[in-house]
Amino acid sequence: MTNPNFDSLLEQFQQAIHACQQLYLSSAKLCIQQCPSFLPGTPESFVQLMDDLHKGLLIKVYVTVVEADQRWSQEEKRFGRVLFDHIWPGGVPGGQLRDAAAHVFREAKSLNWSSLVRPFAQMQPLHERGDQLVTVVIRLANLVAKADGAPKPGELARLQEIQNELTNHLRPEVSSTTTRPRTNMPQSAQAVQTMQQETQQLREQYDIHSDIEVIGEEKSQEERLAEVLAQLDALIGLNQVKHEIRTLTNFLNMQRQRKAQGLPTTNLSLHLVFGGNPGTGKTTVARIVGQIYGSMGVLSKGHLVETDRSGLVAEYAGQTGPKTNQKVDEALDGVLFVDEAYSLVAESGDDPYGREAVQTLLKRMEDNRDRLVVVLAGYPEEMDRLIRSNPGLSSRFNTKLTFEDYTPGSLGRIFGGMCKTNHYVVTSEAQARLLLGFQWVYENRDEHFGNGRLVRNVFENAIRRLANRIAGIAPLTKEILTTIQAEDIVIDEVPTDHWQRLDEGNVQFSISCQGCQETTQVPAKYLGRKVRCKRCSARFVAEWGEPNGA
Repeated sequence: MTNPNFDSLLEQFQQAIHACQQLYLSSAKLCIQQCPSFLPGTPESFVQLMDDLHKGLLIKVYVTVVEADQRWSQEEKRFGRVLFDHIWPGGVPGGQLRDAAAHVFREAKSLNWSSLVRPFAQMQPLHERGDQLVTVVIRLANLVAKADGAPKPGELARLQEIQNELTNHLRPEVSSTTTRPRTNMPQSAQAVQTMQQETQQLREQYDIHSDIEVIGEEKSQEERLAEVLAQLDALIGLNQVKHEIRTLTNFLNMQRQRKAQGLPTTNLSLHLVFGGNPGTGKTTVARIVGQIYGSMGVLSKGHLVETDRSGLVAEYAGQTGPKTNQKVDEALDGVLFVDEAYSLVAESGDDPYGREAVQTLLKRMEDNRDRLVVVLAGYPEEMDRLIRSNPGLSSRFNTKLTFEDYTPGSLGRIFGGMCKTNHYVVTSEAQARLLLGFQWVYENRDEHFGNGRLVRNVFENAIRRLANRIAGIAPLTKEILTTIQAEDIVIDEVPTDHWQRLDEGNVQFSISCQGCQETTQVPAKYLGRKVRCKRCSARFVAEWGEPNGA
C-alpha cells in the first residue's frame, strides 16, 4: 500500500458506512412513530425500504469518487471489498470481485441523487436530519478520495459535485409567503410511493434484499410519556416554555386520575398560541406537544401537520373552505400547526378569504373538538393582534407560550449539539470565536433574528470551510477530519473589530458550576476543558459560556 495511513482510513470508512445505515434506519423508526398512517404496508417493509436506499447511496458515493481519475487503485479495491460485503452480507467471492465491481460501476450511472435522499427532502419528520446526512456523505466521499493518497484535482471536483447535488436535492420546497420549508403529509405519503418504485428498481439492478429487524416491543403509555418528556427536557434553553408544557402535562394527568376515580373533570382548551421569532423551536415543541397528547390518550395519534396561509387560503372564491377542511382532515387525531398564523387576517381587515379560512378552522375545532388540537404560531406582537381580532379565537386560544430568543451561550450549545451528532469537535479558540460572533448578532438582532437557523447556517459553513482547509493534507487522520478550528468559523455580518477582542485577550466567559451552580468568569483558553470550582471543588467541563457583555 502506498498510503501509510490506509488502515486507519479503512477503519473510518467502515464506521462511516455503519453511520449511514444507522441514520437511515433511525429515520425509518422516526417516520413510523410520527406518521404511521401515511406509510403503506407494514412498518417492517418501510424499514427495509430505507435500508435499501442507504445501500444505493453508498454505491453512488463510492463510484462517483473512484471514477474521477479513471483508475481503480488497489486501495480503492480494498474499500470496495468492504462496501460490497456490507451491501451483500453473503459476500462476493474473491474471483468475482472485478465482475461485481464492473456491474456496480455500470449501473451506478442510473442512480439519481434525488431518489437516494428523497426521504430527507420530502418526509416531514426528517427535514431536520438533512445536515446529518450531508455530513455522513461528505465524510464517506473524502475517505474514498484519500484512500490512495492526497485527492487529485478530479477527485476534488467530484467532492464538490457531491456537495452541490446534496444541497440541491435536500432543499425542501419553500412557499411564496414564508422562508420556512413546507412539505405536508400527503406529499410525504406520495414520497413513500415514489420511493417504493425507485427501491424496486434498485433491488432489481443490484440484487439487494434487506432483512432488518428493528421493530421493538410496544411501550406502555407511561413509558412513551417519559420518553417524550425527556425529549422536552433535552431541549436547549426554553425554560419557561418547558415549565408551561410540564404544567399542562400534570393537569392532564390529574384529570385522567380523577376520571378513573369517578370524580368530575374540568374542561381545558388544549389549543395553544406560540409567540416567538423564527428558529426558536416552536415547531419542535409543537411536535413534542402532539406526542404528549398521543401518549396520554388525549389524541389517538398525536402526529403533527404543518401549514401556513398558503396551505389554508385559496386564490379564488369558494375554494378556501374546502382547502382548509382538507388540511384539517390531515391533522385529525393530531396537531395542526399553523405557522405565521397572523398572515391569515390582514391588518387592514380587508381579507375575505383569510376570514373564511379562520371561520372554517373555528367550526372544525368545535365539530372535532375531541380529535383536533391547533397551535397558532408567529411573531409575538402579530399573534396578539390576531387573537384580539376575533372573539372565536380569543375564547379558544387562552394559553400563550412565549419563545425567547436564544442567548449567545445557548446558540453555542446548539452548535455543540450539531457537532456531537455529526462527530465533530471544536477547539477552545473556535468556541470563543463562535460565542463572540453570536454575541454581536444577538445584541444587534431584530425580529428576523434567525436563532437556531442561524446556528445551522454557521455550522454548515464551518464544515465547508473545514473541507476546503484539509483538501490538500495527507495523510488524513481522524483528528483532522473531525476538528473545527477558529479559522473555520465565519459569520458574515460580524464586523472585523468585534473579532479583535479575542486577539487582545481580554474576553471572559461566564460559566455555571455544575456542582454549586455558582457563576464564575473564565478566559477563552478554558472553554471545552475540565475545570475545578474554587467554591465547591467540583470538576466539570467549561462549555459554551456567555461572553461578558451579553
